[in-house]
Amino acid sequence: MNIRMALLTSAAAFAAASTPVFAADAIVAAEPEPVEYVRVCDAYGTGYFYIPGTETCLKINGYIRFQVDGGPDEKGTSDWNAFTRAQVQFTAKSDTEYGPLTGVIVLRNNGDNSSTNSTLDSAYIDIAGFRAGLFYSWWDDDLSGEPDVLSSFETLHNSIRYQYENGDFYAGISVDELEDGYFKTGENPNNVGVALGVGGKAGVVSYQLIGGYDTDNEEGAVRGMIFADIGPGTLGLAAVYATGPNSYYSQSEWTVAAEYAIKATDKWTITPMAQYFGNYVPDLDNFHGDSFDGLGDAWKVGITVDYQIVDNLYAKATVDYTDPDDADEVTKGFFRLQRAF
Repeated sequence: MNIRMALLTSAAAFAAASTPVFAADAIVAAEPEPVEYVRVCDAYGTGYFYIPGTETCLKINGYIRFQVDGGPDEKGTSDWNAFTRAQVQFTAKSDTEYGPLTGVIVLRNNGDNSSTNSTLDSAYIDIAGFRAGLFYSWWDDDLSGEPDVLSSFETLHNSIRYQYENGDFYAGISVDELEDGYFKTGENPNNVGVALGVGGKAGVVSYQLIGGYDTDNEEGAVRGMIFADIGPGTLGLAAVYATGPNSYYSQSEWTVAAEYAIKATDKWTITPMAQYFGNYVPDLDNFHGDSFDGLGDAWKVGITVDYQIVDNLYAKATVDYTDPDDADEVTKGFFRLQRAF
């Protein structure tokens, strides 16, 4: 052990003696990489931030929903079914010489036990009033409660739309691909529709008047809605008329609906509603008739209760009862918890 230590000590001394002595070299630190922090973009409202290295503003929002549905044969032979939904929306905006250029992508996944269903819920480009892509039509708008039926089939289309806006007024025209709509026996559900929309707000009253023409079925529908702040809540009225079965409205030849959304407290909203249908179609999924002739009427009542638990978390419960002339009466509803972000 003594010999080994002596050899190591000698080697270290030799190395030190043979190394030339210089003045201390200056320590040069590596140049730090430039870091660009995320900047808040307040030009388009809250929640936007600049994508680093660009002048494009991005907003990410969405929600998580848990819902239990109840009704006759809700899932197979069961009268109830639970599912969970996750939805994320990306909105990008930037200034151009024609005004804001907007791009929207909405991704949705519905989880039902071990099975999941992922969809592209919306994706469109919007600039100077023109919109092109996959988006919901004006027919997707309805009363604030849940039980009303003011559109039929799918309201999400690949469309091209122009909408003029001036303050509290808008008017537009849309050309829609109607892939999941009404079709007659022996035909396919893939045709084109043209929709018109006018709406706005005047004081405590807001309104919307829309129409849609299904070119393949050569039938159309028109719908009007009006809302007015009265007392502790908002009164909503709606009416629809269809010239014949078509992809925009086929639940009945005509219908009228009314609701009153009562703001009971800051957290509770209670919305009773009623709707009457003339020449009602009980089984819309399997209806391929050429007209509404010979069908009976129907009426519906329902109530929706909304409760704001805390900021960005709310509960919703709804139940409705439908009594058609040509089918058995139906009671159904759902309970929902939803967390938005």
